[in-house]
Amino acid sequence: MTASGAAVAGLSACAGKPENASGTEGSGEMTYRTNPNTGDKVSLLGFGMMRLPFIKDKKAEDGRGVIDQEEVNHLVDYAIEHGVNYFDTSPAYCQGMSEESTGIALSRYPRDSYFIATKISNFSESTHSFEASKEMYLNSLKYLKTDYIDYYLLHSLSNMEDFRKRYLDNGILDFLMEERAAGRIRNLGFSYHGHKEFFDYLMSVHDRYHWDFVQIQMNYLDWEYAEKIKSKNTNADYMYHELEKRNIPVIIMEPLLGGRLSKVPENILAEFKEREPELSVASWAFRFVGSYPGVLTALSGMTRMEHLQDNLKTYSPLDPLTEDELAFLHHIAHLMMQYKTVPCNDCQYCMPCPYGIDIPGILLHYNKCINEGNLPTTSQDPEYRKARRAYLVGYDRSVPKLRQADHCTGCGQCNPHCPQGIDIPKELHRIDAYVEKLKQETL
Repeated sequence: MTASGAAVAGLSACAGKPENASGTEGSGEMTYRTNPNTGDKVSLLGFGMMRLPFIKDKKAEDGRGVIDQEEVNHLVDYAIEHGVNYFDTSPAYCQGMSEESTGIALSRYPRDSYFIATKISNFSESTHSFEASKEMYLNSLKYLKTDYIDYYLLHSLSNMEDFRKRYLDNGILDFLMEERAAGRIRNLGFSYHGHKEFFDYLMSVHDRYHWDFVQIQMNYLDWEYAEKIKSKNTNADYMYHELEKRNIPVIIMEPLLGGRLSKVPENILAEFKEREPELSVASWAFRFVGSYPGVLTALSGMTRMEHLQDNLKTYSPLDPLTEDELAFLHHIAHLMMQYKTVPCNDCQYCMPCPYGIDIPGILLHYNKCINEGNLPTTSQDPEYRKARRAYLVGYDRSVPKLRQADHCTGCGQCNPHCPQGIDIPKELHRIDAYVEKLKQETL
């Protein structure tokens, strides 16, 4: 059976309304999933606090931004009012400001009315020691204004060497298990970006560590193509089914691949609109992950109110995919693989760049131009002039000149932090060379 066929077969049991859904279709009531191990009733839509709105800091001489706390409060209020109760953050998000902002917004509500997920994001060598990692954990409690964390993650596991260095050799995993036993951590798990072999290892030690949940990158493209996009990755269908058979709840990250599955090429957009003119492209991706019953919640980084409202509409309540609709999405995934975009999910883990480069902005503009057909490969292209202008003008508008790729020194400081395994300096230098050819008209 093909991967697509297996996925269709796996959905046959949930073609109707999920068991834990509340309300009826069109009622506007959030769909909830029950954690089988704790009884937690979790909203199927989780709020990812990694792409919070920023405003300029008038006090900062360098013009850097700060989180727009008033708007964050507004978004959180609206989310809670409409049934969202799972909020995911990290010490690494929003240039280190997400946890404090999340704590400010959520602490205005009774502590038992929401679930907080955060992470031990000890990526740099300076945070590898037991003392530094423990301090990060204690700071999370302080910034989030809480004395316990509902869902705590080892952040972005990828290989055995990294796992040993960050969590085993320093004794911090043993400490976190003690914190779980004491009730200050309610659920302990990990997020994953890595090879299948290491994922298998983590499953093999489940009896030792008792993973309460696992967060994976899952969407209709990564379902069976993740390993083709980047050899470092593991296909989502494999991870999902391995977790499902162990009764480990699954948390979904990147259901939209950092927005790439909501900003699809125009010919693919036309197929979506021909099939369902009234549905957003993003809603298809959210319905995909929500249709799998082992999914506890699907995270979305929602910067603007329209993102939140569209996602609420999709999950209030969920209308699960039919087998025919699932087959359609696998067809779309096949088409998407023909576009050689850079697999940047705009997670911002690479930021801030010590040289001020807007790494995600550069990569996302490049991907946008691929999707819109504005990436000429030769001056002989019929639409060369139009595409050249669109790329160069759009580049200057979306990325300030002093933050463009030509300022990359190749220091490589960003590479270890990229969960997608992108060789960022290599991509920036390649894009810069392409931009220079466009400017000089030497394609």
